[in-house]
Amino acid sequence: MSAEYATFGLAPAMRAGGVLANGDYRVHRDFVDFIVDGRPLLYQLSDLDAVSPLASDVPPAIFTAQVRSLLLEGRAPLEAGRYVMYGCPECEDLACGAVTAVIERDGDDYVWRDFAWQTDEHADLTRNGYHGIGPFRFHGDAYRAALGAVLDGAGGERRRVLLIGARAAVLARLAAALRIIGIGADITRDAAGVPADELRGYGAVVFGRAVTEQERTAVRQSFERAGVDVAYVEGLAPIVPLLVAQIENALDRSPEEQRRLTRLVAVDGEAGVEVTSTCRVRLTAYRLDRLYRTHMHEVFDGVLEAGRHRLPLDARATRGESFIVARTSGGVLVEAMAR
Repeated sequence: MSAEYATFGLAPAMRAGGVLANGDYRVHRDFVDFIVDGRPLLYQLSDLDAVSPLASDVPPAIFTAQVRSLLLEGRAPLEAGRYVMYGCPECEDLACGAVTAVIERDGDDYVWRDFAWQTDEHADLTRNGYHGIGPFRFHGDAYRAALGAVLDGAGGERRRVLLIGARAAVLARLAAALRIIGIGADITRDAAGVPADELRGYGAVVFGRAVTEQERTAVRQSFERAGVDVAYVEGLAPIVPLLVAQIENALDRSPEEQRRLTRLVAVDGEAGVEVTSTCRVRLTAYRLDRLYRTHMHEVFDGVLEAGRHRLPLDARATRGESFIVARTSGGVLVEAMAR
C-alpha cells in the first residue's frame, strides 16, 4: 500500500462554548486532537465545528473504548472499516455529519485513508470525499505510544471555575451560564482553609473588578500553598457573555503553536486579527453605557484566510468602555478597546 510516512501525535484541544449574541448557548467541549505532521488534523480538513471521539467529558469506559478502537482492537463501528474521526460537538449523532476515514494495519504500520464527510451508514467518496487529504502512514510504535499515553488520563474530572467578586447577582448569572455550556462553577469570597484536594479541581479563578488586591493575594497564596497551578482571570466588566469568553480563553489547554486564532488587537475603532488557517471568525462588541447598561453588537462574521487582517468596527458599537470578543470554533480571544 503506497502512502508516505507522517508523524502522529495528540494534543489538548477545545471546542469553544459561550453565550452568543442572539442569546443561544454553545456547549464547551475539551478533547484530544490528532496532530499529523505537526499540525492539528481538524485544521487540515476544513473549517468544521467538530470534536474528536477522545472527549474529556465522556465516561472513562467509553473514552478507553474509543482509544482501543483507534488501535484496531475491535470491530470498526461503521461499514467498510470506517471510523469517526470528528463528530458533532452537541449530540455526536452521525446524522449531523461526521468526518470518517478507513483505519487499517499494513504490517506494523497504521494507515488512515479515504477521508469523507458522512451523514449515514454509507460514505460516498465521489461526492463527499476529502480529496487530497491522506493517506497517512504512521509508524506503529509511535502511534501506539501516543494513544496509550492518553489512557492514563481517561475520564478525568472536568475542571471547574472559582468565581470571586462582590456582585452576587452577576456571579450567580455567570455561574448559571457556565454550567449551561458545560463548565462547573462555584462562588466564594475566601479560599482560605479550603483543602488542597478541592482546590485541585479548579482550572481557573475569576476575580471581579471590586475584589481588592489584598483579597486577590490571599486567594493566590491559598493555591500556591496547595501546589495548584491555576489560571487567574481579571474580569474586565460585569457582562456575563464577556466574562464567559475570558474564562473560555483561560481554560484553553491547547499548545499555543497549534491554535487557529492567535492574535486580537482592538484600537481606535479597528480590530486586528490573526489566524493560522482559513476559518470563520466572529467579532462581537460589548460596551457599558453611563448607566452601566450592557450593549452587544455583532460587528463581523465571515471567513478569513490564514494571516493578519485589519477589520473596521462600527463606531456605535465601540463608544465608551467597550470590549471585543473574537471567536472561532476552536478558540476565543478578548481585548478591551484601546483609545
